[in-house]
Amino acid sequence: MESGPAIFTGSVFALFGGGLLLWTAVRLRQRAPIAHGVSPVASATVAGFAGTAAVLLAVWCFTRL
Repeated sequence: MESGPAIFTGSVFALFGGGLLLWTAVRLRQRAPIAHGVSPVASATVAGFAGTAAVLLAVWCFTRL
């Protein structure tokens, strides 16, 4: 019974983190801004950190099964 929420939460974190990392990589490759009005290095760093943190949270949720 308790594994259902862990699977759902882990899946959400994995999809969000993976999507954010993929989107950031595509924007960097196209040399397009990640966030308007912000330094490209700072926005890429923050987006990369947030995506990595979400993927790590997904891994943590899946280890709780």
